[in-house]
Amino acid sequence: MSAFRNHRVPALAAAWLVSRALMLWLLAHDRLAPLGGGGVSREVRRLYFHWYGVLSQGAFPAGDRLWQYPPGAGPVLLAPGLLPGLTYFTAFVVCTLVADAVIAAVLTRAGLRPGRSTRGPWLWVLSLPLLLNVPLARYDVQVTAFAVVSLLTLSRRPRAAGAFAAAGALVKVWPALALIGTPPGRTARQVWTSAALTAAALLAVLAAAFSHPFDFLRQQSGRGVQIESLGGTVLGFARHAGWPGTARYQYGAMEFVGPYTGVVAACSLALTAAAFALVLLWRVRARRWTSATPYDAALTAVLLFTVTSRVISPQYMIWLLGLAAVCLTSRQTTQRPVALLILAATAVSSVAYPGMYGEVVRSTWTGCLLMLVRNGLLATAAGVSFVRLWRSGLSTATPRHQVPAGREHGTHRIPSGLRTRQ
Repeated sequence: MSAFRNHRVPALAAAWLVSRALMLWLLAHDRLAPLGGGGVSREVRRLYFHWYGVLSQGAFPAGDRLWQYPPGAGPVLLAPGLLPGLTYFTAFVVCTLVADAVIAAVLTRAGLRPGRSTRGPWLWVLSLPLLLNVPLARYDVQVTAFAVVSLLTLSRRPRAAGAFAAAGALVKVWPALALIGTPPGRTARQVWTSAALTAAALLAVLAAAFSHPFDFLRQQSGRGVQIESLGGTVLGFARHAGWPGTARYQYGAMEFVGPYTGVVAACSLALTAAAFALVLLWRVRARRWTSATPYDAALTAVLLFTVTSRVISPQYMIWLLGLAAVCLTSRQTTQRPVALLILAATAVSSVAYPGMYGEVVRSTWTGCLLMLVRNGLLATAAGVSFVRLWRSGLSTATPRHQVPAGREHGTHRIPSGLRTRQ
């Protein structure tokens, strides 16, 4: 068994090195039309670098409609400046690759534990290149690292898990959802208390170190319907039926402007609220936890958040790939079919952006059909994910392969009397 493991680690390392070298080559040649015509790296070279200059002066970008991120994003964007002798762009890519390597390493370590699986690290290593050069020029890999580490430390170090999730949530809110499936009882109290204390402490430090830490809330509230969202797909087809709206660059993304866009945005927010209500209902009703439940619940919650959002940028797929990889480290996960759907959606997403983004912007039939397929796959994945999570939480049968409750890979049933006190 040890020899088998020893062969898997070098194979994963080699696959990571080869695939990341390919991604770097694509990034270096991103001025080619199929790779975005320079648009992929431009965000780091110009926008992130501009924000770096503002943050270096001890302030968040106040009044900047493109700054829509929580205060924790500041240190992430300042981090490349700590690497001497490199341009900001090069240093940013190095930081991204380090975060990517951390994710691969912790997934591999988790997958090599007894009773676990290395499908997770293989999924991460081989699926991220499906997004071509995009992951290296966005800071979503760094955010995903917080969520992945949080989930994989949950069973052994609950307080550390809460701290990592809180830190990630201060960078981009969604890592807070990694805690939705924390087992009830002492573990949940430890995790959520640690998360709350960490968030409060970090917010206090950032508020003391930078001015205008909460200006992002004003910009975030003004966002409309991005052309790649589920609502944007509806409006894209509506253009072929005579709807007079157009696509315009605003708030850092291509959004639809025109009649009824406010209604579509409101519907998206209502769907997000309904989705979270369903997840909370699952948590209240669930009677059965396995070692995979926290992973599965995190993927379900983030999938629902993504599908119902007013914005579904290509880099959002990085979040889903990371969480799907965490799920696949457990042999008890219910999310294997969901991981396959996410893989398919990722491949289509890279065709839409950067490959054929002009078609999407113009809402041609090709662009509309690409978005219909990508978002249809994501919506299907979200539905399948929730149904499988719901059924696993309400099941009373114990699979034959499970070990007794209380061990890492066993099933934990919550006594009804205890649940009424949670």
